Amino acid sequence: MAFDTPAVVLGAGINGLGVARSLAHAGIPAWLLDADGRRFEMRTRAARSLSIASMHGPAMVDELVRLGTTRFAGLRPVLLLTQEESVKLVSREREKLSPLYRFNLPAKGLLEALLHKHGFQRLAERFGCPIPALVRIGTAAELPALERLRYPVVVKPGERHDGYGRQFKKAYRVETAADAMELVGRILPVMPDVVVQEWTEGPDSSIYFCLQYIDAQGEVTASFTGHKVRSWPPQVGGTASCAPAPEAHAELAALTTKFFRDADVTGMAAMEYKRDARTGAFRMVEPTVGRTDYQAEVATLNGVNLPFAAYCGALGLTFPAPRLPSKSVAWRVRSEDMQSARAQRQRANSGFEAMDKVAGAIWRWSDPMPGLVNISHRAKQILRARAARMLPSTEPLGSKP
Repeated sequence: MAFDTPAVVLGAGINGLGVARSLAHAGIPAWLLDADGRRFEMRTRAARSLSIASMHGPAMVDELVRLGTTRFAGLRPVLLLTQEESVKLVSREREKLSPLYRFNLPAKGLLEALLHKHGFQRLAERFGCPIPALVRIGTAAELPALERLRYPVVVKPGERHDGYGRQFKKAYRVETAADAMELVGRILPVMPDVVVQEWTEGPDSSIYFCLQYIDAQGEVTASFTGHKVRSWPPQVGGTASCAPAPEAHAELAALTTKFFRDADVTGMAAMEYKRDARTGAFRMVEPTVGRTDYQAEVATLNGVNLPFAAYCGALGLTFPAPRLPSKSVAWRVRSEDMQSARAQRQRANSGFEAMDKVAGAIWRWSDPMPGLVNISHRAKQILRARAARMLPSTEPLGSKP
């Protein structure tokens, strides 16, 4: 089938690269937009790359309007988002953008609630979902509430925040109430919105995810379940590698479908879980809504092309039944996965024993330029670092005691 309507992928990075490759696999013409045209992902042959002035704030919306009325005039492309900030901006300006682009987002208020960890917590508790206890802290006066939790806990921001990201890690595991109070006390002046949640015991490989596309009528047209192999940094970082988990699909697809149906969510939707090492039960961690998930390409590699499902949904086309491959494929960001394996004193290939193939998130023989440019960028960084170490000291002689 030939497709005339293009797709626009907003935001490069490894997420955007995977989306572009997924669309190309389905034969869909695509554009990959980002403010940094030098990114190695922008060199993919899977999409036409286009640099825009900004990926933030009103300037990003203005760029989408400009392109929608010039380069994409009359086409009304399918818009696929890869970043949380973009989801918020497009949602807030959906009346301005929907005549120019096709996209499927939950209602504004619901979306805002789901993008905040405390808002999601309240919905999950209302629907009777298996989720660990959580406390939200906004002021120093609320710190004593941390004593009600069972330790250890995980400390993280209530939502994405640039100021937090410049000074703190994505998340922290904390062993005692006293340590939690000290850490949260340091975070509050930077971001007065911190959530502290009871920790679910288990290695990175016990973290599962169910990725779905839900059409405008509320029907799940594509669903895939996988699990992390490793995170970077271990335990509290993002996905370094992951693999399909068909053995958990029936249970997690049912839990995920029920939550999003109860909440009346449509569009791209995913739920992360962790299997409790003590009980074997799955517990909800957090949702991803309105955008593609970072590790979503593992689904395409295993026969469930979620970006294609979103494209079909936006155009009112029937998404064909997935053709599951005969071989199972894992996915990994090689550099981060290797760091994680070393940090945990694991063999590089441990966790992939049951897989027929491990696909790199960056390097592909069928699309080599992103990998080659990435290697070039990393080599230049290493050379600059070595050169800096070799520069003679400018400190005057005799200045040290």
